[in-house]
Amino acid sequence: MAFDLASYAAECGVAEPERFVERCNLFRDYLLETNRTLNLTRITGVEEFAVKHVADSLAIARYFPEFREARLRVADIGCGAGFPSLVLALAFPNLLLTPIDSTGKKAAFVERAARLLELDNVRVVTGRSCELNRKGEFKSRFDVVTARAVAPAPVIWKDAGNFTNRHGRFILYKTPEQAAEDLPALEQLCAGRTIRWQVTERFELPEGFGTRLFLYSLPR
Repeated sequence: MAFDLASYAAECGVAEPERFVERCNLFRDYLLETNRTLNLTRITGVEEFAVKHVADSLAIARYFPEFREARLRVADIGCGAGFPSLVLALAFPNLLLTPIDSTGKKAAFVERAARLLELDNVRVVTGRSCELNRKGEFKSRFDVVTARAVAPAPVIWKDAGNFTNRHGRFILYKTPEQAAEDLPALEQLCAGRTIRWQVTERFELPEGFGTRLFLYSLPR
């Protein structure tokens, strides 16, 4: 049986799952068209795209249900081709997404895709997070900082530690193996600070496409 993205989206709290799938298909078409001249993704199959890119991006709402309704300001570091930022913007119009990438061509693609998809809750930034982290306009700006398939968690936290506001947190997409490697370094890096790190339970992506979890920060 083929993967039912609409049903999965509904389980994640997407209000109009069928409409969401239609727009994801439009996004995929544009991504594949652009991928001919700009290397954005190796994932091109219909089901693989639906699971590895879309469902994986949506899974955050299963473990952090505030994504479904709260007016969260979310920075997506190293947004690449727009995962999870554009998927979350499509799924949850309540979110205010700031995709960030240091590669100008990738940031430009995400900006064009956001216009194509008529997403008015997306503001793309081109830059390195370690440099933006020192700018006043980014200090305490976000409720959530997320990243997917970018860098080890200690690097992400060091590069963007100023991004979150007083109650903000980092929620990072990881495999269990990555989290096991990152946690000891995070604990050492954050020793004596008002931040601690936890992981969610492991979960399986649909159709056997891999095991995932979220590595996230909490105040002590």
